[in-house]
Amino acid sequence: MQNFHITLADTSSTSVSQCFVSTDGVYNARARVLGGGSCINAGFYTRASSSYVKRAGWDEKLVNESYPWVEKQIVHRPKLALWQKAVRDALLDVGVSPFNGFTYDHKYGTKVGGTIFEGNGRRHTAAELLASANPDNLDVLIHANVEKVTFDTRGKKPKAVGVIFKDENGRKHQVFLSKKRGSEIFVSSGAIGSPQLLLLSGIGPKKDLQKMNISVVVDNKFVGKGMQDNPLNTIFIPTKNHVEQSLIQTVGITKKGVYIEASSGFGQTNDSIQCHHGLASAEIGQLSTIPPKQRTKNAIQDFKDRKQDIPFEAFKGGFILEKLATPMSKGELKLINTNPKDNPAVTFNYFSHPYDLQRCVEGIRIIESLVKSAHFTNDIGCDEETTEKLLNMSVKANINLIPKQINDTVSLEQFCKDTVITIWHYHGGCHVGKVVGHDYRVLGVHRLRVLDGSTFKESPGTNPQATVMMMGRYMGLKITRERLGRRGATNV
Repeated sequence: MQNFHITLADTSSTSVSQCFVSTDGVYNARARVLGGGSCINAGFYTRASSSYVKRAGWDEKLVNESYPWVEKQIVHRPKLALWQKAVRDALLDVGVSPFNGFTYDHKYGTKVGGTIFEGNGRRHTAAELLASANPDNLDVLIHANVEKVTFDTRGKKPKAVGVIFKDENGRKHQVFLSKKRGSEIFVSSGAIGSPQLLLLSGIGPKKDLQKMNISVVVDNKFVGKGMQDNPLNTIFIPTKNHVEQSLIQTVGITKKGVYIEASSGFGQTNDSIQCHHGLASAEIGQLSTIPPKQRTKNAIQDFKDRKQDIPFEAFKGGFILEKLATPMSKGELKLINTNPKDNPAVTFNYFSHPYDLQRCVEGIRIIESLVKSAHFTNDIGCDEETTEKLLNMSVKANINLIPKQINDTVSLEQFCKDTVITIWHYHGGCHVGKVVGHDYRVLGVHRLRVLDGSTFKESPGTNPQATVMMMGRYMGLKITRERLGRRGATNV
């Protein structure tokens, strides 16, 4: 847990976190490791709402069998940190109620959710779920990079027949599906990787594919479309004293369409301040007044140089985060070349829809009320005089600790735009009904399915990892039971 922010900030070629910058100028990350995002995320575990399950058209009984299967293996109840307790109590003070206690369920109000971290900080990941598989039926190639899915196009409808991939030494291989009835290829490369792979394989908008000299297998204008990311804006609350490290444990699920979460203590080692908060760091401009489009390497370096004059107290404390629940703003994904290792061009169009901006402002106002509540100031030990002193320092240093500028003329709307970052919950690109059917089979071809967040039209719950993992178990059971009959697969 202690190295969470460092992993995400690592942009080296060997990092398990692959950095990409959207065309919006916002720094983001993809996981390139067995276990996916569960290996690099903040660990918070919470289910989707029952209404989400209904909208997805899932079998509610089977969903409720699938979540516990995941939870019994890798999910824990967190030991609540002081910062999390203070935010919990403050949320209740400002009316984000009722208090729902510790629960995986998605309910309006304030709650404590699960975590994939043990009490000692050890992370559990989706890769551990493979231990439940039959090893005789499973081969895992951890250094294979898939380049494309291959098809037999001789029939009325193209049929997926295999996959081309490169191994760790750069040697190219082609593997073929078994001729057994029911054999299929499942793509689970995430919201960036799955639409990218379909495009590289010839499934997508005809004009775009032809520009890349990719043979068209299926002309589908919806591949890569409808990309969304839940915009995140954070407020850093400075404190006089050391704050215990904590990732997301408490969440406020509001009726205003925003979620309030918290983290604390990153960048601190006892009394030594390293001033590093990963992707939410002042060092890379995400907390500074550098708007997304201006977050160039030179601008970030200039900010790092100026940061030396910022009092170290300005980096003691914690974050309160607000995430938009269901953004209306939409974007797209397009190939920039045919190299599967390269990031495609991804646009999210943050706050292009006015309703998103309105809800962001509502979220910031909730946080402003929260930090002034009696529980928060008492639990954290913040006094108004010290906070005001540090905030004035932040104005002189030109960093956004809270929405306050030199002349107080910048609106909350502008604050939202200037300080937007990601919470890594991007989704879309292979929507159900447009790219895949309700059985997640790719439309227009045989023997190919997509199973991951690229099929989501909205991010489930406050944090999607629980539902992404549940979905794998759910579809595995559903497909097996369809093939063998319910009676034969009861104990799967």
